[in-house]
Amino acid sequence: MEKPKYHIFVCGSFRVSGESQGVCHKKGSLQFIPYIEEGLRDRDIDGAMISMTGCLKVCDRGPAVVIYPQNWWYGNVSGEDALDEIMDALAEGKPAEKYLLK
Repeated sequence: MEKPKYHIFVCGSFRVSGESQGVCHKKGSLQFIPYIEEGLRDRDIDGAMISMTGCLKVCDRGPAVVIYPQNWWYGNVSGEDALDEIMDALAEGKPAEKYLLK
């Protein structure tokens, strides 16, 4: 496998027990994966890997998405419109300022 240019992490709110029970999960973050995969293809963004994670510990600002190696942490990613803005910015090589966690 080739090293990805981008690694996109989506908080799945998984706990040590394996259960998904946090804010991000309750707000639909599990549904982000197929939408992001399609959005990356639509924007011709190659070399991206997407992973669901355990709790990212930003529950008060979830759902959360993180993009590495840029280290862009996004919060309050409320659905397709937010994901579109994040992917559009990624295609331009810049962060989506509106959703960056500070």
